[in-house]
Amino acid sequence: MAEIGGRAAQLRSSGLRHGWTTGACATAATKAAYTALLTGGFPDPVTITLPKGQQPAFALAVEELADDRAMAGVVKDAGDDPDVTHGALIRSTVRRGEPGSGVVFRAGPGVGTVTKAGLPLAVGEPAVNPVPRQMMRDAVAEVAAVHGDGGDVVVELSVDHGEEIARSTWNPRLGILGGLSILGTTGIVVPYSCSAWIDSIRRGVDVARAAGRTHVAGCTGSTSEKVAVAVHGLPEDALLDMGDFAGAVLKYLKRHPVARLTIAGGFAKLSKLAAGHLDLHSARSQVDKGYLAGLARSGGAGPELVRAVAEANTALEAIQLCRAAGVPLGDLVARAARATALDVLVGSPVAVDVICIDRAGVIVGRAEPLGPAARP
Repeated sequence: MAEIGGRAAQLRSSGLRHGWTTGACATAATKAAYTALLTGGFPDPVTITLPKGQQPAFALAVEELADDRAMAGVVKDAGDDPDVTHGALIRSTVRRGEPGSGVVFRAGPGVGTVTKAGLPLAVGEPAVNPVPRQMMRDAVAEVAAVHGDGGDVVVELSVDHGEEIARSTWNPRLGILGGLSILGTTGIVVPYSCSAWIDSIRRGVDVARAAGRTHVAGCTGSTSEKVAVAVHGLPEDALLDMGDFAGAVLKYLKRHPVARLTIAGGFAKLSKLAAGHLDLHSARSQVDKGYLAGLARSGGAGPELVRAVAEANTALEAIQLCRAAGVPLGDLVARAARATALDVLVGSPVAVDVICIDRAGVIVGRAEPLGPAARP
């Protein structure tokens, strides 16, 4: 029986246990609290639907019901990932909102507030990222439909000891003050033990080659994987969940080549590859905004824009500034990332193209296929 490849197979072969994002936990707590506000009873466990259709159930750790509000809490289980939020208690307090207001989010104790530009949220907003917000809106709409309610609620999210935990994250540097962010694009935490995940990448390459695939994609996450599939129409067993381990993909493909490799990932991560880093994890490499400013200069940016890029709060802000000015920073990063990859692959007949995306999955930079023999 043939082996099955792709992202799910990599996780199975790693032997690591997946976990749940803060966004998934907050959604479960919100659904339970809103249900109790309408019915007087907390569903425990509470089942939610994740963006890809999975329906996990979460046990409640705390619950509290008053006349005008309901609160439920879920303890985050990050699986085998060394996540600083593992074991954190994530609470959602739900109150009725103004008619027609929809779902309004508030930051309670331990959840940060955005104070700087360059993030996918406006300054002053609670640090609850777009996908978790949509997950919670969907959960509220589901409960409202069942019980005939309008679904106009205020959702206040909090994390016990969140402000203390946040000191171990990048939040303070990014201008997210007062606590943690509520994060997640799939609801699932994929664990990255270096040795186990590198082994799973190698297995993914082996499966793709055995299936006769001549084109594979190394993707940093699920959003970039969707983009690679949309652009190139690749089958599941040609998809490698690269995560932060760009070097592992490139070094193994050098020894076990295919004709073409697409590298797809977020602009910030691929800017690290462009700068020569092969490990893209935030603990081992950081976005070099000085490097990005130099690339912007080479792309025609004037002194004022170069300075703004160098002083940007995030890579997202840097790319936004350059796009507004017509400077192709995304393409420049993609080409530099391709050059780094080809340096590792030297002597191996693998052509490389690169796709950079923003947080919403919009392509912000491309580098067309280039093989080692075609390098200038």
